[in-house]
Amino acid sequence: MDKRYEVFCLADRHFYETTARLAAPSAQAAVRFDPAQRPVPSGWRGTFHGDWYHLTPQDAELPAQGWKIHVSACLDNAEKTAAKVWEYCVPRAIPFKFIPSGQQLFLRNSKYAARATSGKFVTIYPADEDQLEAVLAELGSLLAGEPGPYILTDLRWQDGPLYVRYGGFAPRYCPDADGALVPAIENREGQLVPDPKDPVFRVPDWVTLPAFLEPQLAARAATTTGDLPYRIESALHFSNGGGVYRGTDTRTGEQVVLKEARPHAGLAADGADAVTRLEREKKALEQVAGLGVAPAVRDWFTLGEHRFLVMDHLPGRTLNSFFAARHPLLGPRPDPAALADYTRWALRVHRLVEEAVAAVHSRGVVFNDLHMFNIMVSPDEQSVQLLDFEAAAHIDEHRRQIVAHPGFVAPADRTGFAIDHYALACLRLALFIPLTTLLAIDRAKAAHLARTVAGQFPDLPTEFLDEAVTEIVGRDRPSPAAPHPVPVAVADWPRSRESMTAAILSSATPDRDDRLFPGDIAQFTSGGGLGLAHGAAGVLYALAETGCDRYPEGEQWLLRQAAAPPHGTPPGLYDGLLGVAYVLDRLGHTEAALDLTERVLTEQWQRLGPALYGGLAGVGLVLDHFAHTTGDPALRTHAVDAARLAAERVGKAPRHPGLLHGHTGPALLFLRLYERTGDKALLDQAAAALRADLAGCVERADGTLVVADGVRTLPYVGVGSVGIAMVLDDYLAHRADPEFERARAAILPAAYSRFYAQPGLFRGRAGMVLHLSRTTTPQSDATAQLDAQIAGLDWYAMSYRGQLAFPGEQMMRLSMDLGTGTAGCLLALAAAHHEPVGLPFLPPSARPDHSPTPVQGS
Repeated sequence: MDKRYEVFCLADRHFYETTARLAAPSAQAAVRFDPAQRPVPSGWRGTFHGDWYHLTPQDAELPAQGWKIHVSACLDNAEKTAAKVWEYCVPRAIPFKFIPSGQQLFLRNSKYAARATSGKFVTIYPADEDQLEAVLAELGSLLAGEPGPYILTDLRWQDGPLYVRYGGFAPRYCPDADGALVPAIENREGQLVPDPKDPVFRVPDWVTLPAFLEPQLAARAATTTGDLPYRIESALHFSNGGGVYRGTDTRTGEQVVLKEARPHAGLAADGADAVTRLEREKKALEQVAGLGVAPAVRDWFTLGEHRFLVMDHLPGRTLNSFFAARHPLLGPRPDPAALADYTRWALRVHRLVEEAVAAVHSRGVVFNDLHMFNIMVSPDEQSVQLLDFEAAAHIDEHRRQIVAHPGFVAPADRTGFAIDHYALACLRLALFIPLTTLLAIDRAKAAHLARTVAGQFPDLPTEFLDEAVTEIVGRDRPSPAAPHPVPVAVADWPRSRESMTAAILSSATPDRDDRLFPGDIAQFTSGGGLGLAHGAAGVLYALAETGCDRYPEGEQWLLRQAAAPPHGTPPGLYDGLLGVAYVLDRLGHTEAALDLTERVLTEQWQRLGPALYGGLAGVGLVLDHFAHTTGDPALRTHAVDAARLAAERVGKAPRHPGLLHGHTGPALLFLRLYERTGDKALLDQAAAALRADLAGCVERADGTLVVADGVRTLPYVGVGSVGIAMVLDDYLAHRADPEFERARAAILPAAYSRFYAQPGLFRGRAGMVLHLSRTTTPQSDATAQLDAQIAGLDWYAMSYRGQLAFPGEQMMRLSMDLGTGTAGCLLALAAAHHEPVGLPFLPPSARPDHSPTPVQGS
């Protein structure tokens, strides 16, 4: 699970939302710190931007980069810290910015906040190294003794709350190794290079550390684990609160787990920092000691201000890891015997978990955070133990849940042991179809999930599911048999199209500047609300392609935002400006589209990586499109240049083989240029690019070809093998190739699985619907497989304002965007019903007629 998404669930119950729009839990939290309410000093500019309040002298000429100072603070000393910084910097005309409210500072320091930004309360921009040294000495003296979270990216000044790092002052961007646009600094040759912000202090190799910082670096290096009686061997997990490590007790040779807590960091909902929670975990483990259902405490120590708890290492595997290895719905046609065997196994595991929880309750302890990642199954699968007791508390403490998995978090009306009983009910569903994160949107979905489980696992006792639904929805709620209020079946076309369109339009917010339609959290990065993958352009494209009525207000929003896009908006097809230009042209706004294209051509687009999503393949396709529609030879030249550069870079192995981020995107560019020119060398380049991506695929046990991604395998359109197969289909329309024929046939079953974790177009079931709708791969049961995948979209169907909508990435909130949400499902379903639609530059192919089976009444 991607923990970044949890913080975007705080501000809205239906959609991922920026925390800037979070309704404060109290009037005090809503109030900005006093310095953020002061009048702007004469001769200064004061501006609120994102999480920051910037104060800059009007005549200041800042360098583009250099040594910056960060000031750390806790919630209870932040206001006075900001005041001292103000009173120091303003008389000296030193620019600075700070987090303006306690609420925003809390979120920045919360448990699953980004480790690279945690602790950064104030940023100060010294003019040079002399001023840097003066500020550290003088302001450091003024703030001596003030506590704050340690800033992992920086070098600490002495033992106070001031830290330094070398980085950019002005917002500048360049492509990283994958071609994505990232913050940049200038190297000694004057070239822009990525400004890394991972949680490690580093000095660029062309920069010399000032002499007055050398003692601080030596002090940092002096804190090591060398004197501990434990050898740390690997990191199991990181959060903003610290790490969890596997190690060995060098005195005994036994394996142990060391859990680290950073003071003042990793704040939970009740304000408890990581150290406080680790103290609670130690206490809870001691309360349940001897039961055999939790690791035993071995040691407790402090190293470099960080607190460590040492526990027994539990052999076995966490329950979530069994899904990929054992679950029978990962194939297209589960064997009835395998379904029955899995049912028996899951029922036994659930009983073991119930017994472990009951044992914990017998000591008066509420576990408070039960989910599949916190359950360890023994190697012989005959017992289970519980992990991660940091949220656990004795029932007499009457403590609410402060951290919990979103698919198992109890509603506010559950307290004490009822919190764990709710999680056990969710586990009954999740063991069979792990979609309980949908309950975070609407608990009434439980009844629908239970019926879906029953339909897939016929040997499962009815009462097992009925009891789960009753516990989840509450005993005063409707009967478990009550239908989930989804307004229309997905397969009921065109009624489902009308309902999805209504849901999308009813979610629009044309009064906002940052986004028009709610979607993925990527919307809240530079320009994310505009683009094709996650922004307004993608939704308007899907609406237009599927024959919906025009949405003039939305088109005007996109025109207005595209005329002055946010600084740092990428230039690419799916992530940026050229995708917007392509959609504007599709909607008839050709002049604005060409203006936007000219803007991109003035940037350093040639330095992008080769990929389709944000790189040269997408750039070349859009430029070729406009060269064809306008007849402009300069655009043709640029398109050819993009293809040449992409071909030169295809030899480098991508991190993510597939359509969006791999070499299949350049293959698509070469293929479309071949269709335009007839140059067979382009076909050769397309073949080479496709082979490069196929080399990143592996065969599953059943022979299905999927992309290898570490311990996972990926079948999807955006980042998996099915996206490769879509371009293989188009290549084979021009040139026979037995290797490619075998590959696309081996990929096809990847689109037949009974279960996919998400509905989205790029990383879920809707992508399978799109592929099955357009593929020319010979198949004997195409209609049945397409029907099954369309019906499977009902598993995720939700109601928004009485209309049909779908959840986005991580399944905790609804999404309307193309890549992860409702617009993508709409596009895929239209393709399945033989509407002439497809993704940009992947139109419908000439294929046999495999129409979906009409539903009753359609």
